[in-house]
Amino acid sequence: MAQNVRVRFAPSPTGPLHIGGVRTALFNYLFAKNKGGTFVLRIEDTDQKRFVEGAESYITESLDWLNIPFDEGPGKDGGFGPYRQSERKHLYKDYALQLVAQGKAYYAFDTAEALDAHRKNHEAKGKTFIYNHHNREKLDNSLTQDMAQIEARIAAGEDYVIRFKHTPFVEIKLQDLIRGTVTVPSETLDDKVLYKSDGMPTYHLANIVDDHLMEISHVIRGEEWLPSLALHVKLYEAFGWDSPQFAHLPLIMKPVGKGKLSKRDGEKLGFPVFPLAWKESAGYREDGYFPEAVINFLALLGWNPGTEQELFSLEELCSHFDLARVNKSGARFDPEKNKWFNHNYLQQKPTADLVDSFKPIVKANGFESDTTTLACIIDMIKERANFVTDLWSLSDYFFQAPTTFAAKPAKKQWKEQTPTIMNQLLVHFENADNFDSEPLEVYTKAWISDNEYGFGQVMPPLRLLMVGDMKGPHIFDIMSVLGKQEVLNRLQYGITTLSENPS
Repeated sequence: MAQNVRVRFAPSPTGPLHIGGVRTALFNYLFAKNKGGTFVLRIEDTDQKRFVEGAESYITESLDWLNIPFDEGPGKDGGFGPYRQSERKHLYKDYALQLVAQGKAYYAFDTAEALDAHRKNHEAKGKTFIYNHHNREKLDNSLTQDMAQIEARIAAGEDYVIRFKHTPFVEIKLQDLIRGTVTVPSETLDDKVLYKSDGMPTYHLANIVDDHLMEISHVIRGEEWLPSLALHVKLYEAFGWDSPQFAHLPLIMKPVGKGKLSKRDGEKLGFPVFPLAWKESAGYREDGYFPEAVINFLALLGWNPGTEQELFSLEELCSHFDLARVNKSGARFDPEKNKWFNHNYLQQKPTADLVDSFKPIVKANGFESDTTTLACIIDMIKERANFVTDLWSLSDYFFQAPTTFAAKPAKKQWKEQTPTIMNQLLVHFENADNFDSEPLEVYTKAWISDNEYGFGQVMPPLRLLMVGDMKGPHIFDIMSVLGKQEVLNRLQYGITTLSENPS
């Protein structure tokens, strides 16, 4: 086995990268960086029938957006390429034939129709059909025919597969870095196909050969591959190769109910399950998530740092990550927690960065504003935002004066004396020399006291006229940004509108 840590992420280009696959890539990346190792991307495209155009570029673009790029892979040869299995298919047949020659695998000529008939026959008897030691010598394969017959059939162009030959009644002890010792009785295993009639290897053969040739030291993959672990370990033994260490990650579970997170869960509950948009499906990038927030959230789905800390930079994750702290049980996906992470990362963003992201949104809504004003507005409202796109709904009243007023607060705040008080306040503001927030607040509160009004008589109606509702940050901060003339205009409009139609 290789001395250096080398891990691989090996997706199939059959569609968009699911968030569960992203988590697998992330854990491989974190483990590699923690150990000073190499993160390899290998495209497992042996199933040409399911190949989807654009899926490979989607995978690499997703990893780049998330800032977890691969060290080796297509376009980044580290001396172990090619990194697409379709470009390596000339390698696999020789390895399959090697196992046949050693009596560890065999040719099988059973047709799909014959195997289906066997399955139905077993089902009729309440049994399950497994192609293994129990019945393989009754089936159409090279275990019951001499090699001359087999060679003749192959020469005649008959379709065949090559199956692995499990030794029955052996207790297979497997080691997993997350789950410990796993024991599997060999008689429960079927003789899996290693090489298909179309001249392509199955996943089982190809990934073992490639992991060996690419000197992969640790195979970190999803729990769904745990049932294949016994076959893979026995294949390593059959070839006489040292096996890598294995770690099977827990599933990402649905937010509600039982089962594995699916695309349908995201569609039903309104959250993305893909890193980038794919056709009609939403992506985290397009929905306004920061890549670092997605990474932080995914890292804690199944991994426990052992402390109360929740916010980790990528560098901190690389430093702290340890497979020993990965849980065995599934991790429930929480869309609200996902937003919580994005909220926290938004708060940490430099205001200048947020201004650059917010400017196009303001422009798209038909307004222009200078950088200083936008920075001031963002600093006031960002604590309420989860996404940059939220900034508009939290601040639209800065750009456009309210033309209507929320009915419930208008009914509550607009009383018989309110128009008189607001008109007096308008005159008071006309005489103001300084419209900066702090002196304006002192100036207004002094006027309230001098006129013996209650703050409840003045401040809520004032907010209503400035904003159109009872929302927003400190009212004097808002008025300072609006400026004197705009404040006067809004007061005049609001007084007239609500006096004519108070409810």
